[in-house]
Amino acid sequence: MGTVIYGNELAQELKDGMKARVDELRRQGRRIPSLSVILAGENPASLSYVRGKQKACASVGIESSVIRLPADVSQEALEAEIIRLNEDPAVDGILVQLPLPAGLEESRAIGRIDPRKDVDGLHPLNVGRLYLGEEGFVPCTPRGCMELLKRMEAPLDGCRAVVVGRSHLVGSPVARLLQNANATVTICHSHTRNLREICRQADVLIVAIGQPHFIDHTYVKEGAYVIDVGISKAADGSLKGDVDFDDVLPVAKAITPVPKGVGPMTICMLLDNTLKAYEEREKHGL
Repeated sequence: MGTVIYGNELAQELKDGMKARVDELRRQGRRIPSLSVILAGENPASLSYVRGKQKACASVGIESSVIRLPADVSQEALEAEIIRLNEDPAVDGILVQLPLPAGLEESRAIGRIDPRKDVDGLHPLNVGRLYLGEEGFVPCTPRGCMELLKRMEAPLDGCRAVVVGRSHLVGSPVARLLQNANATVTICHSHTRNLREICRQADVLIVAIGQPHFIDHTYVKEGAYVIDVGISKAADGSLKGDVDFDDVLPVAKAITPVPKGVGPMTICMLLDNTLKAYEEREKHGL
């Protein structure tokens, strides 16, 4: 029977440490780290995510603000708001909540963010730094996956890792992080042949495809470390991961659940990136 690694518990431990850092800044009378989120439109999921981010910021003492824009905002007006935040010395982190309403170009908007304030790690400069193994901001969900593997004590050096999913938000960057940790990585996707056989070779299996309970025990090697990134809402309102948790638990060495797995770690890494942005800007007098 595998060990269940709860991301919400690990996230709380890390947030306790962040709160202590921010409390110390406040005691010293110094400026407090600040995150600004741009929200365009009224997408219910985006509204919920933004509320969660504000709540998480408040829990560790980070200041946050939300810039609400209408769904029909022009590309130029959106980018002007980003530039304004780039130039605001009180703002350390900038996040454009995705997806944007139809008609807006996400890549253009993200490219306008100052890379030093790009706490989502999606600016092309930070993406390039990740692939070159250089210091920069790393996307929050992949960072959270790596922290969970660390908690699992997964031996990454020389291991065989399989990532199911190749999105630029999760699959591709987490594969690169695994490579940087000296794992041998295979990226699988909807066109992959013999997916089951490939997954069964994995010492570390990370699944991010958005298909509930797609991965059962027949895809998992005995003793594998399994990270379930997917989350879908079932007809009864329950949340399901890409991995059939109950079926895979008996064969895995360690596994993350859905919910209370990767999700809390994603927001936790956003907070950590914001603190990192603050500390870098303070160090260089920006």
